[in-house]
Amino acid sequence: MEASVEWREGTKMTAYGNGATFEMDWSGEGLSPVMVTLQAAGACSLVDVIIGLKEREVTGAHLALTAERAEENPRVFTRIHMTYHVRGIDLPLKLIERLIEQSHAKYCTVSNMLKHTAEITWDARLDG
Repeated sequence: MEASVEWREGTKMTAYGNGATFEMDWSGEGLSPVMVTLQAAGACSLVDVIIGLKEREVTGAHLALTAERAEENPRVFTRIHMTYHVRGIDLPLKLIERLIEQSHAKYCTVSNMLKHTAEITWDARLDG
């Protein structure tokens, strides 16, 4: 795996990897590196859920994230809560919950790194 990050000016940076780019801004007006880390944990786990539902008809999915950080440096995450919203045809909630549990216990690389400093909790909702 290879990637790079380039400081552009002021508080702005561009991240590069696999032929793609995204912009970061640590001023609070854009995606900060810490925010991207939180989003990466959510995206990583949501991938596990969607892959686990490959035999099912999923019509939409999103994840809402909230986090708390330590007051002192390093300001690591201390709590993360993820609310999974999944929409589809005949999706069993129990299956979705099992996939989420497996994601956080075994498959999601990002949340497994973060769980050493943060209590990660979650809930799942079927939308429609």
